Amino acid sequence: MSPPVSIDGSGLFYLMGPSGSGKDSLLRALHSRLGPDDRVVVAHRYITRDADANEASVSLSADEFERRAGLGCLALHWRSHGLHYGIGLEIESWLARGLKVIVNGSREYLPHAVARYPKLCAVHVRVKPEVLGARLRQRGRESEEAIARRLARATADFAVPAQCRLVEIDNSGALDDSTQAFARLVGV
Repeated sequence: MSPPVSIDGSGLFYLMGPSGSGKDSLLRALHSRLGPDDRVVVAHRYITRDADANEASVSLSADEFERRAGLGCLALHWRSHGLHYGIGLEIESWLARGLKVIVNGSREYLPHAVARYPKLCAVHVRVKPEVLGARLRQRGRESEEAIARRLARATADFAVPAQCRLVEIDNSGALDDSTQAFARLVGV
């Protein structure tokens, strides 16, 4: 058995951005480029709603989510829009093995993630407001009022800890362009 390793988060890429910015599309596109020898993994996210086929997530009931959080099974977890989101503790094992790990996080939770993993690289996916609005409407999950709230929230500032490395990726245009930028960042 290997000795315990201190996890500082180097090798951890914390992807975040407004709903509809294309984070899941970016993750799928990057994942499709990975070869058998690429030492990069995309962590699945636990969520308390039905999992969408387009995202790397596992659906849990609210009770099961709370149970796992209470048992210490989640490395990161937060609430947003009335739902629970979490990243499993398995990412620490992957990081300890020298793998690069990508997680789909939350802008509001970034300070907590940096407190646990001080050397993570925050990756903010941004998109032009008109593109974001069109994507949210196309998804068909929300009312116009909810979309207006999301658009307002998308342009709001968020807290970035002083020591945190932040990289911005514009995903307003062709997915291949933003995927190439992301792939260069993670080294694939």
